[in-house]
Amino acid sequence: MGLKNLGKWLGWALGGLLLSWLMSCQTTPAPTGGIEFWTMQLQPKFTPYFTELLTTFQQEPEGTDVKWVDIPWEAMESKILTAVSANTAPDVVNLNPKFAAQLAAKNAWLNLDEQVSPEVKARYLPNIWRANSLEGKTFGFPWYLTTKVTVYNQDLLQQAGLTAPPATFAELAQAAKTIKEKTGKYGFFVTLAPNDSGEVMESFPQMGVELLDDQGKAAFNSAAGKAAFQYWVDLYQQGLLPPEVLTQGHRHAVELYQSGAIALLSTGPEFLTSIETNAPQIAKVSAAAPQITGSTGKTNVAVMNLVIPRATKNPQAALNLAQFVTNAENQLAFAQAANVLPSAQAAVEAYIKQLERGGKTTALEQARLVSAEQLKTAEVLIPPRKNIGLLQKALYENLAAAMLKQKTVEQALADAAQAWDSQAQS
Repeated sequence: MGLKNLGKWLGWALGGLLLSWLMSCQTTPAPTGGIEFWTMQLQPKFTPYFTELLTTFQQEPEGTDVKWVDIPWEAMESKILTAVSANTAPDVVNLNPKFAAQLAAKNAWLNLDEQVSPEVKARYLPNIWRANSLEGKTFGFPWYLTTKVTVYNQDLLQQAGLTAPPATFAELAQAAKTIKEKTGKYGFFVTLAPNDSGEVMESFPQMGVELLDDQGKAAFNSAAGKAAFQYWVDLYQQGLLPPEVLTQGHRHAVELYQSGAIALLSTGPEFLTSIETNAPQIAKVSAAAPQITGSTGKTNVAVMNLVIPRATKNPQAALNLAQFVTNAENQLAFAQAANVLPSAQAAVEAYIKQLERGGKTTALEQARLVSAEQLKTAEVLIPPRKNIGLLQKALYENLAAAMLKQKTVEQALADAAQAWDSQAQS
């Protein structure tokens, strides 16, 4: 080998050694190969947001190529089930805890407790982080949130002689009676349709009822559970709930509120925009208050998360993407773009400050602030359990039977517990 060629060889060798040393010093090696990211019904409205977000991620030191696939809401469950079974799942997927928990029970997701430091966990609201756990294992990164508020018709309350909307279920029962007596209208509507809103089931933990024990067995056949059943049965039998609560869903509550037939509605803040379009006269007299709650003071929150399949071929890149999408800066930007709420603590604080600076000049701005301030204590009240929909069905069907005097409250409660315990484990 000539001196000239020897010099070239030494240069290559030393360059390779230097490159290897630099790579070994990186705390998070840049992943090789691309990853796939599934979201739920966010195109085309948020295509510009995600195009910019993912372009920025791909330019980060820990970034990699990302293939973004948006799935229609109604198709996500079947598609992810098929993909997980066929071992063709994406690397990061957007789900809610209720459905993600079904696959978490089958060990389909990466256990984040083994992958994420306490410092990273501390970035998120503690109650929301815990909502993405099943049997002591965390299966998802919290992403965006929504909380309901109580929208109320100020004119109807004034006609009934009420100076403020009810804050608790005890106050709600009294307000419903007063509104019915003074105006002939119903105070509110809440559905017992088994496959619709979980609002009544959520009221149980708000009233201090433990729904399930540590083994997933029914725990609601208790004194607190009896009191909660009795509360709803009394309202119905006293004529303070519209009879169609047994058959109609939450959409009917919206229609009743917009027609001026009920005084209170549990809904998201953005509903006020719809009222302005569909019922402008009702919108003019509408305002927002916090969720109605029980003796516990608990408020409910709905969570969307990001989960990572255990079968991913690039777990580090998937973790990097999930943390990037859900960091405080990006969560705040998405909350502003989508009119949702962030789950990162720093983003929540910044979001509330922005709303306060806005002056709360409209009912919508007021509702958004009320919704955001609830995040400090809000939690997912329905535990993420396999077959949790069966619990709602058992509760609602038996509660309806008690309302119609087909069963005593005690029998309805016992039958609901038996139905859950026999079906949930099958």
